[in-house]
Amino acid sequence: MEEIIHARGHENVRAEHASTFEVTTDDYLTPAGDCILAIEADRSPADFDPAFVEACRDADATITVTLEADGHRDSVEGRGDPALEFTSERSAVGRTSEYVDERTILLGAEFAADGFDRTLVEALADGADVTVTLTVENSP
Repeated sequence: MEEIIHARGHENVRAEHASTFEVTTDDYLTPAGDCILAIEADRSPADFDPAFVEACRDADATITVTLEADGHRDSVEGRGDPALEFTSERSAVGRTSEYVDERTILLGAEFAADGFDRTLVEALADGADVTVTLTVENSP
């Protein structure tokens, strides 16, 4: 199962945060938002299909987030959790930690914003359009 978000980069994308990464529906980004990879997302976690959300609530689920922009691509894997809410109408946040709030889309991420491919980050900082694909796979 997958969900797709279309968004765009911004000149203030720095991708320096060590424990989270974020895609937001906001139409602005301040330099302080060092976890944000893309803005003006056309969807948020609250828009995801209930079956996708339910699949992500399995502690054994593998959730992968792939960003593609301007010919560059990078993916990060994490896992699901029964506590995931998917109720935010603003932001989707991946976390290396175990913290859950309404924005959290995965836990235990392999890396955060600071781990994304730097050529992809440069494209995002140049304002490139980005496709964010979330996939969930459940163990048999």
